Amino acid sequence: MKHKLITLALGLLLLAQAFAGDDQKPLKIGDPIPGWSNLPGVDGKKHALADLKDKDVIVVVFTCNSCPIAVGYEDRLMAFQKKHCGPGKKVALIAINVNVIPEDRMPQMIERAKFRGFEFPYLFDETQKIAKDFDADMTPEFFVFGKNRKLVFRGAMDNTSIAANVKDNYLDPAVAAALKGERPKVDETIARGCRIRYVRKRP
Repeated sequence: MKHKLITLALGLLLLAQAFAGDDQKPLKIGDPIPGWSNLPGVDGKKHALADLKDKDVIVVVFTCNSCPIAVGYEDRLMAFQKKHCGPGKKVALIAINVNVIPEDRMPQMIERAKFRGFEFPYLFDETQKIAKDFDADMTPEFFVFGKNRKLVFRGAMDNTSIAANVKDNYLDPAVAAALKGERPKVDETIARGCRIRYVRKRP
C-alpha cells in the first residue's frame, strides 16, 4: 500500500510539472534583456535585437490577436508609437506574439496589422522561447529596457484596461526615466489581460 501511495504521489507531481510548463527564471529589475534573432515580422522581414543598437530605450510588449484585452490596447500602442518612436527618436516599440492557435498565426497577424495600420514591428515566435526567456505571462505585458539593456520596468501600461478610465500611466514615466538613465518610481506592476497560451508538455 505504501509503495502504491508513493507511486501515485510521484505521478501527480510529474503531471503537475507537465501542466506547469517549462521552468521559467523570473526576469527581475536590473536583469539584462533576453536576446532574439531571426524572428519573422508581419513586414516579411526577420528581426533581431541587434537591429535596435541605435535606440536608447526598448519597449517589448507581448500581445496577440485573440485576447480582447490585448486588442483593446491597440489604440494605446499606436498612440505610444506615434509619440515616442519612429525615425530620429530614441525609443523602439516591439510587439511579440507567441500563441500558436489559428487566430494568432502569422497570416492573421499580417491581416490584423494591415487592418489597424501598425507602424511598430509585430513579430511571431512559434517556439515560444522568447516569451519564456522574458518570463512573460500575460497579453498585453510590457518590458522596458534602458540604454544599458537592463530591465527598468515590467507590467501593465496603465491602471485599467478601460481606456476611458485610465488615471495612472506607468509606461510613459518608465520610458522617460530610462531615457535619463534613471529608475522609474514605479518599476513593476501586475499585468492584466489573457494568459499566454503556452504549449504544455504532457508526460
